[in-house]
Amino acid sequence: FGRGGSHLTDVRVYNEEVELEVRDPQQDYMLYKDTCAALAKLMEEIQELKAGGAKSVEIEERRTQCSVHFITLKKLNRLAHMRLKKGRDQTHEAKQRVDVLHLQLQNLLYEVMHLQKEIGKCLEFRSQHEEIELVSEEEFFQEAPAEISRPHVTRDDQHQLTLARLDWELEQRKRLAEQYKMSLARKEKIQKAIEQKREYLSSLQPGLQNIMQASLPVQEYLAIPFEHMQKQAEVARHLPPPLYVLLVQAGAYGQACDKNLSVSISGDVDEAKALSRPPEDSQGTSVSTEHSQTLIFFSSVQLDDKRKEMLRRHPLSLCVDLKCKDGSVLHLFFYYLMNLNILTVKTKVSTTTDLSGAVSAGELLNSESLLNCLYASDHGKETPNPANRYQFDKVGITTFGDYVSDLGHPFVWVQKLGGLQFSSGGAQVCSALSASHMERTMKLLRGRLQARLALHKQFSSLEHSIIPVSSECQHLFPAKVVSGLCTLVLVLQELGFVQHVLKAGLVHETDLFFMATVERGTARLRAAVVMNPRYPDVAPLFSLSLHWKGERSGRTDDNLQAMESEVNVFRSELQGPRPGLQLLTNQIQRLCVCLDVYLETESQVCDGSEGPKEFPREKMCLRTARGPSRLKPFKYNHPQGFFSHR
Repeated sequence: FGRGGSHLTDVRVYNEEVELEVRDPQQDYMLYKDTCAALAKLMEEIQELKAGGAKSVEIEERRTQCSVHFITLKKLNRLAHMRLKKGRDQTHEAKQRVDVLHLQLQNLLYEVMHLQKEIGKCLEFRSQHEEIELVSEEEFFQEAPAEISRPHVTRDDQHQLTLARLDWELEQRKRLAEQYKMSLARKEKIQKAIEQKREYLSSLQPGLQNIMQASLPVQEYLAIPFEHMQKQAEVARHLPPPLYVLLVQAGAYGQACDKNLSVSISGDVDEAKALSRPPEDSQGTSVSTEHSQTLIFFSSVQLDDKRKEMLRRHPLSLCVDLKCKDGSVLHLFFYYLMNLNILTVKTKVSTTTDLSGAVSAGELLNSESLLNCLYASDHGKETPNPANRYQFDKVGITTFGDYVSDLGHPFVWVQKLGGLQFSSGGAQVCSALSASHMERTMKLLRGRLQARLALHKQFSSLEHSIIPVSSECQHLFPAKVVSGLCTLVLVLQELGFVQHVLKAGLVHETDLFFMATVERGTARLRAAVVMNPRYPDVAPLFSLSLHWKGERSGRTDDNLQAMESEVNVFRSELQGPRPGLQLLTNQIQRLCVCLDVYLETESQVCDGSEGPKEFPREKMCLRTARGPSRLKPFKYNHPQGFFSHR
């Protein structure tokens, strides 16, 4: 207000924020530096004045100036804080603008992505009509009526063509639906007729059973066991595939080619039926700590149980009986090991005569070795399924050979008879494989039985020092043979004079070893005989040792080696009538003849005289010795009756 009045005068209001807008920050910075320098100078002057004892007036004056400078610094400080706050506010506003723009950008990107997805869905959209297999366009225009096909419109418009084809498809499906309903009605009508006929047939069953029971004597008289065949066919449904293939193929072969072959099924049918049922849900119980520790002590027992489970047989088995003309029967028992997926076989021989007479021949009909090497190198000791090796490793089975005495031998030919073939894809059952091997295998089995029975019969005589030469083979030997068989026994230990045969690999673990002793006077000829399981296809192998005026063998005496050749190399001359079952007897008889020639001619070679009385010369020889090795004439010539060199 002005003096002496109350009217409003010009008022100026100081505002630092307004002043801040016009002030230069650089000038304020220079003012700050100058003020600080002036303040420092005044402080120094005050200190000097106090030190010099100056008047307080001068000191107060400089203090006043210092206060003014402090006020200036405070103002500059306020301005600096205001500038900082203003800068922060501007930065915050700019950041908010950036955030708004970034949010707008994100919204736009999301909208672009959404639009791209929608575009992709549109591009990938497949109408349901595309899954419908429509008739071709040519067939459509030929079969569809004109009101549906509309050729004048649809030939130029693909959309209208598709709609028309869909209309025609709908018409056809409606017609087919009507036909389906009619077919269902006919089906129900036929089913009712079938049920009526089934009830009628069921009412006939008791009467037919009575008729079948009454016809049993007629079936037995005519050897047409219909009821037995029917029961066996019912049981055969529960056989595993390999045994079923073997049953069918062996039965077919028996009916077509071998009336003396019969096949039967044995075992527990109820257990076999239980195997085909699904396992019931087992109620699992938690094992307590005490139980788990107890299981440690029974781990070996569990491993044995796992082995037994892995080697478990199917409850049903097959028995194939091969009958021979002499009444003997070879029983073959076929088993299927379910977890190993292989077949095994056991054997048994039945004869009409007593076979206990020949002690050494007991091994010939041993069920464990009877079928060894039916086919070459098929020993039946190891499983032919490659997958079994890994199964055995899990349960600690080293070799399957430890179990063949209980489970049977898994020969390769047994697997083929069951149609089992093992490849990289696993085991498969092929009926054609069984059919292709059935005839040859059955002939080999029958031949094996006949060969072993013939050998057994020969051994019965040979063990009593009788060489049973048949009438068909008499011409192979001279009328008088002085040397005779003394003993023929089964041997197990290795002999010194057969080591070269063993080293040559001519002896296998499946062979049988016999020792034959031929004597004449003081001379004793020992013959080690190696009998191959495939006799007579593989001839017995003889290795000789002579005890007379010392000991000599085929390795040290050329004439003994020639005698070995007579029975080993020239065995075809000793085969006799086919199939050569008398080969062993003829070889031993040839050995006796050769010993006669050896002893009778040996005396002539030694002293040139007529020979000692012990071995008088009774064989007619063209020459008693030939060549540097002085070989003797061991070849017998029939019917002239003399001996010559080969």
